[in-house]
Amino acid sequence: MASTGGVVIGSYYDQARTKKMQCDADIAHLELMQVKKELLSANDVLNSWVEVLAAMRAKMLSLPTVTAPLVANETDIGAIQHIIEKQIHEALNELSTYEPNKPKGSRASIKANDKVSNVSSETTTKTNSNGMGRPRKTAKFRS
Repeated sequence: MASTGGVVIGSYYDQARTKKMQCDADIAHLELMQVKKELLSANDVLNSWVEVLAAMRAKMLSLPTVTAPLVANETDIGAIQHIIEKQIHEALNELSTYEPNKPKGSRASIKANDKVSNVSSETTTKTNSNGMGRPRKTAKFRS
């Protein structure tokens, strides 16, 4: 018969000790998951979301500034709509590759199962034939 060290099996002390050992095992398991990066703290998740939403807010608020000069001289509604849609898609594409807590311009290695386009930047970079800078001031007619 195995020795229990004088502890009566099924006693209150035995139940409390068993519960404590189970809690210690649970804590050790959670710590292991944290080390393996399978478990994140709520604070880390919250901070990452705050950063992602701040980047999205900044990008969305910059759209009028970027888009206004491009549509200022357009009179065709279809062309204006196309320009605005293009700018929105560019902003969303940029945000889709955003990684919180990473310096701008550096990206972590892309895993094989990540769904990221493998088109080179040379094929996606196009010159914009529209003028740069502020639109020219229009002439005001005197009445």
